[in-house]
Amino acid sequence: MSTNDNKAVNRRFYEEVLNNKNLASIDELFTADYVSHSTPPGLPPNREGLKMFISAFHTAFPDGKITIEEQIAEGDRVVTRGTFRGTQTGEFQGMPPTGKKVAISAIDIARFNSGKHAEHWGGPDQLSLLIQLGVVPAPGA
Repeated sequence: MSTNDNKAVNRRFYEEVLNNKNLASIDELFTADYVSHSTPPGLPPNREGLKMFISAFHTAFPDGKITIEEQIAEGDRVVTRGTFRGTQTGEFQGMPPTGKKVAISAIDIARFNSGKHAEHWGGPDQLSLLIQLGVVPAPGA
């Protein structure tokens, strides 16, 4: 697979799974032995853990959408920089709904094998998310 093919698969993940909430596409776009090196504590670092994390995000931010700002590919890796925007109207990681709108950056590094996601590093800026939800104070506040 070419770097452009891998970027296209990555864009499909962002559109089909993250934005259109089609978790079933994960089984098509990710290898059976997929490993996430950025899984939140308590979740398995595989496809099932990814589905659980994304499902929780969809529940907490049902209007959430991520925009791809930039993609860079080399060899079997694709780096994607994006911005997530949404409103927390559902519980998230034990936090009750706040009704607050958030805009957070995310950087993901994906390794591909035979045209599928095989490994992942990175994710959203969780500190910025917690600050915007009012869970932790902003620096200097």
